[in-house]
Amino acid sequence: MPGILRQLSGLGGCTHPIRLDGHRTEHAVDTATGEIGRVLHHLDSGDLPAGHLLVRCNNRRTTRCPACSEVYRRDTFHLITSGLRGGKGIPEHVAAHPRVFATFTAPSFGPVHNRPTGPAGTVRPCRCGARHDQDDDRLGTPLDPDRYDYESAVLWNAHAGALWQRFSTYLRRGVAKRAGLSQRRFREHARVSFAKVAEYQKRGAVHFHAVIRLDGPGGGDTPPPPWATAELLTDAIRAATAKVRVDGPVIDGRAHTFTFGRQLDVRTIRSADFDGGRELTERAVAAYIAKYATKGAETATGALDRPLKFAAELAQLDLSDHARRLIRTAWTLGARKDLEHLRLRAWAHMLGFRGHFSTKSRRYSTTLGALRDARAAWRRAQAATTDTGPETTYVLAHWVFAGTGLSDTEAWLAASLEPAPGTEGEPTRG
Repeated sequence: MPGILRQLSGLGGCTHPIRLDGHRTEHAVDTATGEIGRVLHHLDSGDLPAGHLLVRCNNRRTTRCPACSEVYRRDTFHLITSGLRGGKGIPEHVAAHPRVFATFTAPSFGPVHNRPTGPAGTVRPCRCGARHDQDDDRLGTPLDPDRYDYESAVLWNAHAGALWQRFSTYLRRGVAKRAGLSQRRFREHARVSFAKVAEYQKRGAVHFHAVIRLDGPGGGDTPPPPWATAELLTDAIRAATAKVRVDGPVIDGRAHTFTFGRQLDVRTIRSADFDGGRELTERAVAAYIAKYATKGAETATGALDRPLKFAAELAQLDLSDHARRLIRTAWTLGARKDLEHLRLRAWAHMLGFRGHFSTKSRRYSTTLGALRDARAAWRRAQAATTDTGPETTYVLAHWVFAGTGLSDTEAWLAASLEPAPGTEGEPTRG
């Protein structure tokens, strides 16, 4: 019993761990002779209390694993924060660079139930005449489903990533133009860096939240030129958003072209010591973005957070009619030969969107991989108890997949445990 409790507590609360069969042997190696010597440590999955090596699933979705998604959320928070005020290898003077928080929305595919607000936050009537509560199931659903453009809604999600890519190109060109520079000379003076996250609106359309920053030519390590201001950046963002478009497929004689919606929100990010802390602060922005990094299409679809194998599965799922029609539209379009590159059936549960939920430019800040590696290295250093002197180590390991999840007994025991400190993201070894 103590052994199984130790192994489960090392999962840090993960409820769907990966089970592995295999072994790992660590040998000492004499650096002077290269001779492989004594065994420092040997691990065999058959000797572990659970009968397998249990590894955290590391799923980012809250609906799939709350514990692992919380680790992902915290890592995203630190990734965004380091690009706003420094840390994790990013100099602190990055906090003085011009930066904005921008939200890009999808266009309209037909009127939906919404919750418009007036002065002082008062709720105004929807087009249907009702004043909807925040948790009203009708929010985001079409006023007239038969006239709603489901085809364009799914295809817009499928092309949203390409639209963002083209926007980033137009943005760099726009900043260079406002600075009086050519594209080649712009790279010698400044750089546009960003970090963004995708979020689903209740109507099922993806929109993007992004931190966009102006740096010197070396990214966050170098100060921006004097002409780089938040106002110039905001103006370039608005112009690029209005200009960008991506040509989509022609379906049954109808040509699709995709743009961002008219609702664009761009706000300057300032430190907490500006204006008595009332401005949009780094911490507020990082927390907002990190919150959406652990969500998928569940906002629009309810409980569907994994791929479908058959369209018939829809009949067994607790979905709204609107979500069901979006998924069925993606499934139907996915059967078309001319759209196979969009892989709409594989991503029908995501309503056609197949891009990464959290992305950033190379020079914005640290990476999620670097944060995970630093955490793992710290844990290894804490666990190291053997001084091998001048020796180094040689590791032989072989692992095979043996399943996922916990047995009923293991799940019952795990539910009674508090996660052990510092156990996020590593295999448990009993």
